[in-house]
Amino acid sequence: MNDYFHITCYIDYMNKPRYLPIGIQTFEKIRVDNAVYVDKTQFIEELTHYKCPYFLSRPRRFGKSLFLSTLRSYFEGRKDLFEGLAISKTETEWKKYPVFYFDFNVGDFTTEENFRNSLSKKLSGYEEIYGFHGGENFADRFSDLLKAAHEQTELQAVVLVDEYDKPLLNAIDDPALVDTFRKILKSFYGVLKGEDAHLQFIFITGVTRFDKVSIFSDLNNLNDISLSEKYSAICGISQKELEENFAPEIESMAEKNGYTKDECIARLKKNYDGYHFSKILNNDIYNPFSLLKAFSDLSFGSYWFSTGTPTFLTKMMLDMSFDYKSLEEGIDVDSRSLEEYRLNATEPVPLLYQTGYLTIKDYERDFDSYTIGVPNEEVKFGLYKRLLPLYLGYPTDDKKIEIVNFLKELRAGKVQEFMERINNIFAAAPKQTNQKQYELNCQAFIWLIFKLMGEFVLCEVQNGKGRSDAVVWQKDAIYIFEFKMDGTAQEAMQQINSKDYPIAYKNDGRKIVKVGVNYSSAEKQLTEWVIE
Repeated sequence: MNDYFHITCYIDYMNKPRYLPIGIQTFEKIRVDNAVYVDKTQFIEELTHYKCPYFLSRPRRFGKSLFLSTLRSYFEGRKDLFEGLAISKTETEWKKYPVFYFDFNVGDFTTEENFRNSLSKKLSGYEEIYGFHGGENFADRFSDLLKAAHEQTELQAVVLVDEYDKPLLNAIDDPALVDTFRKILKSFYGVLKGEDAHLQFIFITGVTRFDKVSIFSDLNNLNDISLSEKYSAICGISQKELEENFAPEIESMAEKNGYTKDECIARLKKNYDGYHFSKILNNDIYNPFSLLKAFSDLSFGSYWFSTGTPTFLTKMMLDMSFDYKSLEEGIDVDSRSLEEYRLNATEPVPLLYQTGYLTIKDYERDFDSYTIGVPNEEVKFGLYKRLLPLYLGYPTDDKKIEIVNFLKELRAGKVQEFMERINNIFAAAPKQTNQKQYELNCQAFIWLIFKLMGEFVLCEVQNGKGRSDAVVWQKDAIYIFEFKMDGTAQEAMQQINSKDYPIAYKNDGRKIVKVGVNYSSAEKQLTEWVIE
């Protein structure tokens, strides 16, 4: 997103206004406007020590563009912008290098012609600076520019590429167009290998690492730091950075929501923390966009997920009968399948990880394998909300499926209405031809309803032997649900009683409500339920 705006957050903290740079991806603007800046410049010294091209993959809204903009200001010699930051204590030269900055966040990538025009426009801007106009071949034009910049400035060029994969992601539903974009980009980036003598530094970012090998095959010394422990906090916000940089915001947010400071931090951690970007899990990372929005609103809302959900990704999960329960239980994947992704692959897990919907939970060195799962509450409930209507063929914005309506009915003790609401949704769902898949989708739908209720009340969906299917804790009652497929509601109730599910809650003091339910695959709805 390239809309540059900021939210002024006035907090009585040394009588100075605090500016939260929400949506600002330009380092210069943040520093000039005196916005809150989490210092990442200590990484620049380490990166620039070695003359090798770098590649960094991070989910959207994680600060890749801001870090690239910081690199740009550094290589442009903007010493004034770095006053008081970590690198100002070590850097002495502050040379002004010729910088080529290619931002693929901006551009029209709907057709080959539009993509070519967009890339040509980016090159033309630099050709005006260095006083010549190239031909039709992008690679030749780029090569000539690097040579000209070196000759005219007597300094090697710096190339920074932001979101290299945006054209590919935009065209992912059109394999032929993706292949066209890939060929153009492969030729374009191949210049970086051939013109190495004219290059000082290269840094490329993207959301995904798919097709990295083929696109950058000529750039065979590309140093991928995406899973490097050393650079795990290069984007995002660590726990230490949170508490050191946002003390007044935490204080204000705690006061507004009736929390102590520690309770507020715990809630922030539960909602927005939990990302890991290396095999060593000693550095939890917060989503920076969500944190800033939460501080601005003084509310623990869902922000990152709502800024744009990849339709193709959730569709892939449904098409491949993805095991939705594994999102929380954890998914074991080998190192190779996690770190690279092919556009023609049918397995969504690597892309779910790279786009930020899953993160590393554990690493098994002996087998070079990862366990990955959802990072936090914001992502979990956001993903579930996206998936819920899709399982029954509803559009994602269908108002029939609002979890708050289910909760209101249980809160009022209206179990009959609660069950009828589920049944009405089944009855009105678009017809599906694959009976077996439809049955699985219905099971997933019910499972997700109870999981999403857990965003607002204490709710468990049990899967182990001898446990009820779902338990919902309300203020005045505890509801125990058991579902059967092509059986009877009485059988479901008998299971609740014979296995004595309520015994776990007998000392709670609240009313126990037992609900036995049967789903008919032939009628494609809940045919009966018993309430005790």
